[in-house]
Amino acid sequence: MITDARLEKLAKNLVNYSCSVKKGEKVWIDVTGVDYQLVAHLVREIYAVGGYPFVFMSDNRIKREILMGSDEQYWEIMAKRDEEFMNQMDAYIGVRGGQNNFELSDVKAAKMKNYNSIYAQRVHHNIRVAKTKWVILRYPTEGMSQLSKMSTERFEDFYFDVCNLDYQKMSDAMTPLVELMNRTDKVRILAKDTDITFSIKDIPAVKCAGKCNIPDGEVYTAPVRDSVNGVITYNVGSIENGTMFENVRLEFKDGKIIKADANHREKINEVFNTDEGARYVGEFSFGLNPYIENPMGDILFDEKISGSIHFTPGSCYEDAYNGNQSAIHWDLVQVHTEEYGGGEIYFDGKLIRKNGLFMLPELKGLNPDFLK
Repeated sequence: MITDARLEKLAKNLVNYSCSVKKGEKVWIDVTGVDYQLVAHLVREIYAVGGYPFVFMSDNRIKREILMGSDEQYWEIMAKRDEEFMNQMDAYIGVRGGQNNFELSDVKAAKMKNYNSIYAQRVHHNIRVAKTKWVILRYPTEGMSQLSKMSTERFEDFYFDVCNLDYQKMSDAMTPLVELMNRTDKVRILAKDTDITFSIKDIPAVKCAGKCNIPDGEVYTAPVRDSVNGVITYNVGSIENGTMFENVRLEFKDGKIIKADANHREKINEVFNTDEGARYVGEFSFGLNPYIENPMGDILFDEKISGSIHFTPGSCYEDAYNGNQSAIHWDLVQVHTEEYGGGEIYFDGKLIRKNGLFMLPELKGLNPDFLK
């Protein structure tokens, strides 16, 4: 159990910076697999600014039992209940813990589809993401330490370095990249078994510097929905619906995934058959957190790896809207540092990042040596 002052600092950052909670605002604190320490700090901080905390605590072992027996009607009832509650909230803080990232691995695909397409779509994507100030973070556990191949103490030090860095400094350094992306039409990504092109013309670029995810550190946009062509192979594994997918290779034609391969070929195609939008891309993003250098099997960390990109099948965000709607939003990561085989990114034919490092003078402030 972590009891040091770093938890208090984290809670202050979540309430005052990430969600900017004001007097009279209502905050849903949604906690899974986490002890009470951080939750207690969050409640105190929300009360300190004059807000109202509403705490819901659960466990993935219980969620698994519910999913195993649930049907569409169950999630209709749950969605109706929580839509009403979420619509009353001004902010949402989601804290995710637990010892086993694979707890949901044996839940049938049809059961997960019901949850994602009914409950998650209506409560989280349509209301929480679109209408509240929100932040989601992972909580350090022994299970996460094991995934990261670190001792518990070393992982906790790493976690707080990552989560409590100077996000305002990062935000300022992101401005030139946002401006460049907003002027860009054609993007090309070259890496091992990857040659993919698409347009981001007229789709806004958005900073993520501690406001929506902790840890944070990305700038995202979305491709024009039907502009994606080529092949991308992701060199970071990803857990989706409790299954670890590795060596994911996607082939696109006119925006659509026409072929998907991975270590679990049948399961990955079940994911992409969730709905029509699951085979189109809703996000293209640069990972920029200087303290995150290697994958650890947790997407909130892996998508922020310095020198990475993620290219995300599924629903787009409202503030980088490309028209794609889906019950899924699956962040898949490709790292371009030399250690992971390198990679190049071109904007309108000009090389802007090579082997994970920005080449243009105005963007070098986003390289890890500056941000640490």
